[in-house]
Amino acid sequence: MLTYLDHHASTPCDPAVVAAMAPWWAQNPANPSSRLHRPSLEAAAAVDIARARVADGLAMASDAVLFTSGATEANNLALRGVAEAALERGETRRRLVTLATEHRAVLEPLAWLESHGFPLTVLPVGADGMVDPDRLAAALGPDTLLLSVMAANNEIGVLQPLDTIGALCRERGVIFHCDAAQAVGHVPLAMEELGIDLLSLSGHKLYGPKGVGALLRRPGVPLAPQQLGGGQEGGLRGGTLPVPLIVGLGAAVAAALADRQERAERLGALRDRLWRELEALGGVLRNGHPVHGLPHNLNVTIEGLDGTRLHRQLRRSLAVSSGSACSQGSPSHVLAALGRDRRAAGASIRFGLGRGTTAEHIDAAIAAVAAAVAELRGPV
Repeated sequence: MLTYLDHHASTPCDPAVVAAMAPWWAQNPANPSSRLHRPSLEAAAAVDIARARVADGLAMASDAVLFTSGATEANNLALRGVAEAALERGETRRRLVTLATEHRAVLEPLAWLESHGFPLTVLPVGADGMVDPDRLAAALGPDTLLLSVMAANNEIGVLQPLDTIGALCRERGVIFHCDAAQAVGHVPLAMEELGIDLLSLSGHKLYGPKGVGALLRRPGVPLAPQQLGGGQEGGLRGGTLPVPLIVGLGAAVAAALADRQERAERLGALRDRLWRELEALGGVLRNGHPVHGLPHNLNVTIEGLDGTRLHRQLRRSLAVSSGSACSQGSPSHVLAALGRDRRAAGASIRFGLGRGTTAEHIDAAIAAVAAAVAELRGPV
């Protein structure tokens, strides 16, 4: 039986979330923007409840939440929206700053903006994946408009020092965007306390449905819409709201917050055992900071092996990846930023533990990797 340990790519939708969405697919198909009859008012009320649940999860007011199709759209709305709003009001600040280990859903919009007149600074990270706060502070000059730093890396699980980063941005008047798709529901996050102005999240990363996410915006942060037509979401994101998905997102956030601490402790212990057993194989390197990381993440490089052959062996019994689900097989730019060469990046494994992961799953993963390593290394 295949052991699923790719929860950073996507999590299974929680059965309670599926049940919460069920009535909104067929029993009440009303458009929540209509508000001309009872079914539409009920749909609007369901959206309002979900909006409050998402906002509560980040310690924000309900009107901070803008529903999107996922974190990719939320990132684009945040980054391009800030830049266009700056142009509209004649802002002289133009520089954008980010890290080399950000998700492509951040790096590509920023690269597009750079080609349209917004200077871009991409900062390196250390061998452990952490940004140097002093180097970051030096990069935030008087011309800096926005900084984008993810809360938790999607490949190596590194947790950046958001409180320090947020304080730097506040004192310099820089807008702070945070891609928190891998962090919401897994680690504590309070936007206002951390100084985050814009935060992106995605439902399917926290046991919710695919196709829905949100951008949370601190009051007063200028933003230009990227999707016009209908005026929904305060005129910042046109389009009919997908009530079942939004209800599912709200239910998923609430459920994730309810068991977050217990889940983190349990999965952290399983992750640590997985690391100890893999390290004992010899020639296994850990990617990312050993302490400042997601409790359910482990990324390792197995030295001297061919990555294609390694993953061909593993896929027979283990669902894991060598990098982001969006990389489509290309070598990881995240691992390259840590100093891993192309061969080492290819021979890396990302383990993403999840709510349903058991000790038996970890045993199966250890056995699968040990068998693959023994076969590929050959006789000692």
